[in-house]
Amino acid sequence: MIKITLPDGSVREYAQGVTGMDIALSISEGLARNVLAAKVNGKVVDASLPINQDSDFQLLTWNDTDGKQTFWHSSAHLMAEAIEALYPGTKFGIGPAIETGFYYDIDMGDKTLSSEDFKKIEDKMVELARQKNEYQRTPISKAEAIEYFTEKGDEYKLELIDGLEDGSITFYSQGNFTDLCRGPHIPNTGFIKAIKLMSVAGAYWRGDVSRKQMTRVYAVTFPKQKELEEYLHLLEEAKRRDHRKLGKELELFAFSEKVGMGLPLWLPKGTMLRERLEGFLRKAQVRAGYSPVVTPHIASKELYVTSGHYAKYGQDSFQPIHTPDENEEFFLKPMNCPHHCEIYKVKPRSYRDLPLRLAEFGTVYRYEQSGELHGLTRVRGFTQDDAHIFCRPDQVEEEFMKVIDLVLYVFKALGFENYSAQVSLRDPENKEKYIGRDEDWERAEAAIIRSAEIKGLPTVVELGEAAFYGPKLDFMVKDALGRKWQLGTIQVDYQLPQRFELEYTGSDNQKHRPVMIHRAPFGSLERFVAILIENTAGNFPLWLSPDQLAVLPISEKYEDYANDLFLRLQEQDLRGYIDHRDEKIGRKIRDAEVSKIPFMLIVGEKESAEGKVSVRKKGEGDLGMMTIEEFIQLAQEEINKNLARIS
Repeated sequence: MIKITLPDGSVREYAQGVTGMDIALSISEGLARNVLAAKVNGKVVDASLPINQDSDFQLLTWNDTDGKQTFWHSSAHLMAEAIEALYPGTKFGIGPAIETGFYYDIDMGDKTLSSEDFKKIEDKMVELARQKNEYQRTPISKAEAIEYFTEKGDEYKLELIDGLEDGSITFYSQGNFTDLCRGPHIPNTGFIKAIKLMSVAGAYWRGDVSRKQMTRVYAVTFPKQKELEEYLHLLEEAKRRDHRKLGKELELFAFSEKVGMGLPLWLPKGTMLRERLEGFLRKAQVRAGYSPVVTPHIASKELYVTSGHYAKYGQDSFQPIHTPDENEEFFLKPMNCPHHCEIYKVKPRSYRDLPLRLAEFGTVYRYEQSGELHGLTRVRGFTQDDAHIFCRPDQVEEEFMKVIDLVLYVFKALGFENYSAQVSLRDPENKEKYIGRDEDWERAEAAIIRSAEIKGLPTVVELGEAAFYGPKLDFMVKDALGRKWQLGTIQVDYQLPQRFELEYTGSDNQKHRPVMIHRAPFGSLERFVAILIENTAGNFPLWLSPDQLAVLPISEKYEDYANDLFLRLQEQDLRGYIDHRDEKIGRKIRDAEVSKIPFMLIVGEKESAEGKVSVRKKGEGDLGMMTIEEFIQLAQEEINKNLARIS
């Protein structure tokens, strides 16, 4: 008998060889009908796989992330089966699950696939799904695997097999389709009820631009038709909120081919938004004891050789700057931390000087392939709200928790209240990816885990996601559409202080090494603004709106009154504009609504005569006439209310 420990801590005994499905049936037949896979000792496996030792055990359904991923990976196999049936001779690359469905890279030879073919493939997938064919796992020798795909003529699978060890290879089959795959998979195709092919794109085999370009087919599936319909509705809402669309409509930012791909141009309104975000964080940082610094946009190669970044990332991140002197090697700055280490070294430091908190809104540059660029979320030049804290080892946890407080303060201020934290640690089986001593890593990892526990953060642990120089805490937020984004990050680093030979004199009058904490609550300012636009659909809180109001004179007769009114509003630090256009008032109101202006102040004969304004508020409509002082009080109360909830 073996002991199976369930997620609630209860323990059940079963005979060796019991499967996840057997365990599900022993609990509830209703539960068993919804089981997609199982997790045994942290590893996701087929629900039909025998268990032969004491294990921690979890059943996975559609409600679990790992359950969804298994469902979508199995759906990729179903799509491949349908494509092979409709287009014989198609060759297959890889077909993984992704965050919102799955894709398969295929080579159709001289055939092409377009969206016009989607319906035919979807219908075939539905037909095959209804057959409820089981996903059958078969261990196979390397020689047999090579023989199978040689006979089939699929060079992509043969290349994948070449990198595998004999004895670790498995095939999965369902219906008339067999694929090279490690699994796991759902029990049978019958679970897949709703299917939608989303798009088709080109993709180089194994991401290598020198290799053949394949056809990548994206799709999504669900266990219920209703869930697909809800998902498609969310996609339409996402299109409406797309920051690229709203950024253009609201005149926030633009891109120019002449300037270069992935290099955003901030327009006046976008710059006002950006400056208010920066000003908000600058004030918070001053209160938290940070000192502002500014570093150059370029640096000598030697700086990044010392830090270890050049050896780690090489030409992937570093773009050379040509100078008249051939003996000089400069690069565009891809990160700020080495520069801050050099600022620390400007003068001797004492234990009394620590912690030293250096903050910079530093613009950095990293090369991204053109196909990966996406609005403000993936760019080649971006600004980090970067800061580095140099502290004594005994101060690490306290400083780390203070940074957690700052990150959560920022999230609350901007309306991101649904978040979790990811503890990103080393991959214990691949330590050569990282630099530094094991004991330093262990101390850094323990400090992060303890700090998160003390602060009561909901966390998940991800192995292998640490930076090469240290573990980190990444904050994941959910937006209004339920999408998850990685924003703020905090990292503990014992390595850069060693590489730069940073020191402080301790109370024992001996030299000691400080610890470095990297932090960026926004992460990238560009990416943060993109997510903020989509989360709010461009309806920013009043304190943050580039234009808080629009003064709308009914005709040119009232422009002098409008100008006087606007000056009084500016004196109270209220921002906006006067619409002087020769348009009807209805058109001016509609345009202000489209531009998402929070308040519209309409002035005509009656308002001018009485020294008042007619006020409209976006989303609420007409608020009636009021004096200018009453409106100023109304606006300031709303701003104070916004800020009070975060103070």
